[in-house]
Amino acid sequence: MKSVPAQPATIAPTVQAGPAHAFLSASGRAWRTLKRDRYALVGGIGVVCFVFLALLAPLFAPFSPNFQHPEGLSGIGAPVGPNNVFRFGTDLLGRDLLSRVIWGTRVSLAVGLLSTVASLILALVIGLSAGYFRGAIRTILIWITNAVLSFPTLLLMLALVSVLPRGIWIVVFVLSVFAWAYPARVFYGEVLSVGQREFVDAARAIGAGPLRILLRHILPQLIPLLVVYFTLRVPATILAEASLSFLGLGVQPPTASWGSIIYEGARAYRSAPWIFFFPGAIIALAVLSFNLLGDGLRDAFDPTASVRRGGGR
Repeated sequence: MKSVPAQPATIAPTVQAGPAHAFLSASGRAWRTLKRDRYALVGGIGVVCFVFLALLAPLFAPFSPNFQHPEGLSGIGAPVGPNNVFRFGTDLLGRDLLSRVIWGTRVSLAVGLLSTVASLILALVIGLSAGYFRGAIRTILIWITNAVLSFPTLLLMLALVSVLPRGIWIVVFVLSVFAWAYPARVFYGEVLSVGQREFVDAARAIGAGPLRILLRHILPQLIPLLVVYFTLRVPATILAEASLSFLGLGVQPPTASWGSIIYEGARAYRSAPWIFFFPGAIIALAVLSFNLLGDGLRDAFDPTASVRRGGGR
């Protein structure tokens, strides 16, 4: 009987996880790490509360933000302090300060989120293009980025909002114009690093075009960095909007924002300190919540970050 030659064992092909699968795996690890960070959880709860307060402002506000209550001023025309009717007191026109702070949450968060989204989209486009393409495109984009970084941002913002028509959308535009350069440099460096990895070379070898490589292979690697920068840029933008509004160059009355409320009460900072205290405290809580969440996300996506900063929290 002839012996049948043994058939070679079938070797299962090795499947390498693509960038999208790697991102999902990293996201799962980051979520497990984030759940153990009590400070980040407190910040996340604070952010969610502020978002709900902004979305449901008509339900939470006891009065219309611009209604001038006759009983909101004393007999000599001074604002009324906190009491059972007006929990945060009233402003110089007899309007309920609590209602204005709640409605101001909607405006301040909207300006902060829209400005941050617009600036990060611009930064992402410039960072991807400068990091992937060669020659004149990279040179021009990096030169523009360095030029924007070299400008005195605050002075240019003040000059720009002074000559443009006042309004919410102008504030969003101005804050977006001067907030994209630094994250664009960070994205540029990350794209240079990711572009040298094996899966990008493999994509080029099979004939994938630049757009496909950028969107399907490189962009997923930047999402964790994008999320962290988003949570850390929003509070900075909120503070910038409040500063412009406090100087009278941001959101204009009678529209309520946290900065404009403080600006309107600047004349009575001694006789009615609650006009400053309550919106200022809300700004501090919002900034603290976003910063705690952003720090937690940074540690979750990069576990060595807390070690490099001295052992974490």
